[in-house]
Amino acid sequence: MASRFALVIDPAAADDLRTDFAETFTVIDPSAPALSVGELSTQRGDGIFESIGVVDGHAQEVGPHLERLAHSASLCDLPAPHLEQWRQAIAQAAASAGAGEQVIKLILSRGIEHGPTPTAWVTAAPAADFSAQRTAGIRVVTLDRGFDSGAPARAPWLLLGAKTLSYAVNMAAIREAHRRGADDAVFVSSDGVLLEAPTASVILRQGDRFVTPAPGAGILHGTTQLSLFAHLEALGFATAYETVPASALPRADAAWLVSSVRLAAPLTSVDGTAIPVDAELTASVNRYLLSPRD
Repeated sequence: MASRFALVIDPAAADDLRTDFAETFTVIDPSAPALSVGELSTQRGDGIFESIGVVDGHAQEVGPHLERLAHSASLCDLPAPHLEQWRQAIAQAAASAGAGEQVIKLILSRGIEHGPTPTAWVTAAPAADFSAQRTAGIRVVTLDRGFDSGAPARAPWLLLGAKTLSYAVNMAAIREAHRRGADDAVFVSSDGVLLEAPTASVILRQGDRFVTPAPGAGILHGTTQLSLFAHLEALGFATAYETVPASALPRADAAWLVSSVRLAAPLTSVDGTAIPVDAELTASVNRYLLSPRD
């Protein structure tokens, strides 16, 4: 998924009063070298990011993504991003997108080691084709994340609620899922609490209720999950954030992994146990997620 657009940002202070940030953007060749060898995003994964789905040139859920970017920056002691500056950068990246599905990435790193300012950039690229996962579904395995559900509160320096560039563990979990004959993984705490997938939120259907693990346990609050809950509530369904035991997942009436680019992928099995798939609801949900959303 090679980027076809890249924009470097000269980060503005959060209290900058200007309304036009065009002079702070530099469009660069996405295939050309752009980062210093001293860049801490590549040396240490010391930074944060967001992935925004784009459908036919419309960037989805920009506001929630920017709010989460600011939240991650606060958790990581990074300078607060100027949200209007980033909004204008997103608009410029979205304008470069063609028809179909794309993905815009926002990256904010601590910058060059011992440098005075952070490094920030935006890229746009065609999205991977997730149509098969949205329709045929995916098999998942549960993997122990190695800490109990109280660890995020005891050890905030683990940054478990931030969307950081340090994704080596997440990618290793997906590779382990593949080794076990599954398509993806769902993390559980060492005391048996359901958490999240490496790159997605988990939603369970229990009768006419839709439940997702409460984000207070160090779970990244999913922008797609938030939007989908609002949609389900508008349809008359009850939604809830709860402490969900891992044992509830294979007993769910249906379940999905949801994220900004993959959208809603129904689970077909958990650790080899088949679970029901609501194909009609899944198709309806994905039609909603592909519609323009701000």
